[in-house]
Amino acid sequence: MKGLQGQGLGLAVISYDPPGILEAFSQQRGIAFPLLSDAGSATIKRYGILNTVADEAFGPDKDDPAIKADIQKYVSAVGPNPRMVGMAFPGTFIVDRQGRVTSRFFEDFYVERNTLSSLMLKRGAGEPPVAATKISTAHLDLTAYASDAAVAPGNRFALAVDIVPKPGMHVYAPGASGYRAVTLAIEPRAFTRMLPKQYPAPEIYFFAPLDERVPVYQKPFTLLQEVVLEGTAQAQAALKGTDTIVLTGAVDYQACDDRICFNPASIPLSWTIAVRTLLREPTVRPQ
Repeated sequence: MKGLQGQGLGLAVISYDPPGILEAFSQQRGIAFPLLSDAGSATIKRYGILNTVADEAFGPDKDDPAIKADIQKYVSAVGPNPRMVGMAFPGTFIVDRQGRVTSRFFEDFYVERNTLSSLMLKRGAGEPPVAATKISTAHLDLTAYASDAAVAPGNRFALAVDIVPKPGMHVYAPGASGYRAVTLAIEPRAFTRMLPKQYPAPEIYFFAPLDERVPVYQKPFTLLQEVVLEGTAQAQAALKGTDTIVLTGAVDYQACDDRICFNPASIPLSWTIAVRTLLREPTVRPQ
């Protein structure tokens, strides 16, 4: 919360659960931010995020194989409960002081959730932790870190690499023909899923001797790889008792200055992230 407040942001959660459940849940988990009860799912419907699949679980087509598959993906892998009707598709809205939505983030699978730190990184507001790895080459300075020190099954987090080209140096961006464009590649690992990368917008560099224009990065930029630690029952069973996961990869690039184009280079990287267990005890109403 302190990190959010430092950026002028607050945090509140809206749920279709009644106030008594939210109060008990807040006390049980030691939650300090507001939990808001959305009676009748009015706000959920207004934002267009009502999970209608939950209704289909009790409709005339509930035995349709396609409906059953949707229920497992979007409602519950262990079977629906009538109390789930009215729930929302999980997501995060960021709203300005005038009540306007400035960005929103949603997941495809009900057990998956963006971590708050990964959302801040995607908004360009994240900061590397003390445990960041710093590497310097003749061409650039690099800082590698994870959005979160610890994750749980179902968490969607990010691996980040901040790159600062040395003065007078540029690194080739994706789309540069005839050069090794910068890439962040992560090795596959069981029960982790890499999401498609989106590279930052480059600038066009004009190299007069060859009369060529190529996309490059000359200013500091960040590469992000979003990762999902899978939350399926199989993944949770396999991860039980696991204290940490180690993700390895590399940044490949080619750098040039105004006179010399250097050989392609590769920087190996690794991230060690603690694994938290999911909290499963039921919410107990206060007596």
